[in-house]
Amino acid sequence: MDSVPIRAAEFFAGIGLVRTALERVKGAQVQVVWANDIKQAKYDAYAANFPDAEDHFKVRDIRLVEAIDLPEGVELATSSFPCIDLSLAGNRRGLVGDQSGMFWEFAKILEGMSPRPAVILLENVHGFATSHGGADLAAALTRLSKLHYSLDVLAIDARHFVPQSRPRMFIVGIQKDRLASQARIEVPPLSDTRPAWVQAIHAKHRQTLSMHYIDLPSLPEGPQDLEGFVETDVNPELWWSGDRVEAFVRSLSDVQAARFDGLLAGDTVRYRTAYRRTRQGVSVWELRRDGIAGCLRTTGGGSSKQALVRLGKGSRAIRWMTPREYANLMGAHDYKLLAGTPNQQLFGFGDAVVVDVIEWIGNNYLLPVLRPDGLVRAE
Repeated sequence: MDSVPIRAAEFFAGIGLVRTALERVKGAQVQVVWANDIKQAKYDAYAANFPDAEDHFKVRDIRLVEAIDLPEGVELATSSFPCIDLSLAGNRRGLVGDQSGMFWEFAKILEGMSPRPAVILLENVHGFATSHGGADLAAALTRLSKLHYSLDVLAIDARHFVPQSRPRMFIVGIQKDRLASQARIEVPPLSDTRPAWVQAIHAKHRQTLSMHYIDLPSLPEGPQDLEGFVETDVNPELWWSGDRVEAFVRSLSDVQAARFDGLLAGDTVRYRTAYRRTRQGVSVWELRRDGIAGCLRTTGGGSSKQALVRLGKGSRAIRWMTPREYANLMGAHDYKLLAGTPNQQLFGFGDAVVVDVIEWIGNNYLLPVLRPDGLVRAE
């Protein structure tokens, strides 16, 4: 008996890193049968990596999408809806914002689907939990609960898989009649995927909403440096001139300068990442204390881009991080950079999800729910 692919729909698909992850889920053949995003540049990048994109990817404002537009038999729907109105670095308008408010459009489409996907997976920033004092998250959970989903909340930092600090929260919804036998209808114990603030969400809503949790294995430790993620053979012209490096060094605070000098004098060449910040009205550079990258962002200005700093054995060199390095830090080492400008590529990765995180959730959560019988299901 052949296994039947898990049919998936990818909302806010971006450049396709959710699909990249789902196709890596062990023992299962996940087939993305529908995808959507509003940006043509993201479709172009997606299509360069998935030749079948023209068959199922719709470049369309989600407000113009209706449930009838989706194919039948979708078991899994993913949604990485915009975070700009929820992020602590954004405008904090929450779910009434023009961008993050697209959650409601996703929910409206779900409501119209018959049957609805057995499982949904939503991803966003931690700021979703605190937006409007938690009212936005409560409203979203209530909306999904009314669609007969039992809900779980997770928090995972991508640093457990790649050398990038990228904390994200996830909501897993399971149609109540598909709840796995291992699902527990109680407040989850503290764990690395359900820290105290996630536990508090469960405790707050368990009496009024359908909430559950499933035991998950501990997260891996993750890499501690950028080894294997940095391009070591790049165009020499990408490295900054001596004058530009001097300007970088002059901008450092005393604490930052001591960190820089300590690495410079080291007997091993090390990499650090740096962001440009505005402190008391002055633009300065700041190095990370550890050996991993800060959270990659959508490129909208100099402060959103990370510089790569190479220090050691008395040698110093600085340049902007490359699209390939962004891809590597998003767990997409094999992603083809064939479409778009370098800035469009940086934007696409900064707006995406880390492949390894979704793959981990797929293996340890989605797959056991969707294919509890060991993946074999008759046509």
